[in-house]
Amino acid sequence: MRRYIRAFLVCMLFAVFSALYVYSKLFYSDLSVGGGLGGRTFLHRAAASQRSDIGQETRRGPDETGPGDQHWYTRYIMRKAGGRVGTAAAMHLAVVACGQRLEETLTMLKSAVMLSIKPLCLHILAEDQLHASFIESLESWPSSFRSRFNYTLYPITFPHENAGEWKRLFKPCASQRLFLPLILKEVDSLVYVDSDILFLQPVDALWSLLAHFNATQLAAMAPEHEEPRIAWYSRFARHPYYGRTGINSGVMLMNMTRIRATYFKNDMTSVGLRWEELLMPLLQKYKLNMTWGDQDLLNIIFHHNPECLLEVPCHWNYRPDHCIYGSNCGSAEEEGIFILHGNRGVYHDLKQPAFRAVYDAIRQYSFGEDPVSSLLVPLEEELLKTTRSYCVVGNPMGLPITTGCETARDQTRVCSDASSIDMQCLRLLRHSGGRDYMDVGDFICWIYILCVCVKKDATVITTDPISWSVFLWS
Repeated sequence: MRRYIRAFLVCMLFAVFSALYVYSKLFYSDLSVGGGLGGRTFLHRAAASQRSDIGQETRRGPDETGPGDQHWYTRYIMRKAGGRVGTAAAMHLAVVACGQRLEETLTMLKSAVMLSIKPLCLHILAEDQLHASFIESLESWPSSFRSRFNYTLYPITFPHENAGEWKRLFKPCASQRLFLPLILKEVDSLVYVDSDILFLQPVDALWSLLAHFNATQLAAMAPEHEEPRIAWYSRFARHPYYGRTGINSGVMLMNMTRIRATYFKNDMTSVGLRWEELLMPLLQKYKLNMTWGDQDLLNIIFHHNPECLLEVPCHWNYRPDHCIYGSNCGSAEEEGIFILHGNRGVYHDLKQPAFRAVYDAIRQYSFGEDPVSSLLVPLEEELLKTTRSYCVVGNPMGLPITTGCETARDQTRVCSDASSIDMQCLRLLRHSGGRDYMDVGDFICWIYILCVCVKKDATVITTDPISWSVFLWS
């Protein structure tokens, strides 16, 4: 009997020391994430009860399928001391970053923060090894810009029962966007964008579309293509898709409260299914017929529930597909490009130099520098070097209008005597009261004009006075 008692006491002692060891590891790992970066408050929220629907597996690498990480339920919320942004009035912007997408994601965030009017709450879902780099980069931004946003870092999290299957769907981490309504349960509405997005209008402009949702709409997306004869879905899809050409999931505006509350029609049961009940059965049914992974699943869902989607024009998600085979985005020709989507890796190769020129100009711009000399002029110079194609700007000229937002509304159409088919640039308008430079604070009143006269039909593309736009021409 004594031997059993001694064995029991040894086991109890071992259990106590094991618990202390695990606690110390948790404590110091938290410190290691936040160490050395001042001016920030950490709020650790144990959200296990909130995330029971999505499982307990955290991803550390694109190919890792091991057991879930013990930190899967922890969120790290970093705020600049004294610069707290009220979440009630803020816009919520989410992005997913894995692998080599750090710099691309930071450039996207820079474009969003630089142009937006209302404060932003940034939700960054990234692999663990990228967290420290995100913290270091975002905390290095000047306080005048840091005061405009809060940011939250999340681990990559999939339902633990099928984590490996979700991880392997299309590109690493791509399907994470499908689970945002389940991960961000406290967020009512959200803008999701891919990491290869650049905002050329304030996020406010896209956010304002929430007010245009009718009683049944819960998301807004742009079509995958404008012309069914050359669109991918209408030619090759082996599953249902939305509308005539499908939708692209690179930019999504979502009312997530409605998504969580809706029962979606489907082709598997006669009753509606909630979002979390719908995803895995759809994947199992169509996985052998899908090419674009999570985007295909969204197309299938909205094919059966078209009343739930607000389709926005292509200038909200302008991609190389809109100009590779000729200009086929009419709204961009009329309104300008509001959001540039550099898919196909065009920011990092020479296939579409105009896309890369815009990306490089924003990436290399440092907050606090004069935006005209450090952003506008280099962009102009690079665009002038581009060779002609359907996705390249012809003979661009830029002009900052800096006298005040209201006077910029008075711009008129002016055309030089252009030859019949040659690309010509409009004579740019200078306001008599303009100054030679802009303060950073006036950057939102910068209007960037790129224009062309083709067959003597002049078109002036300007943005709303609170923003700027870059227009790509054929």
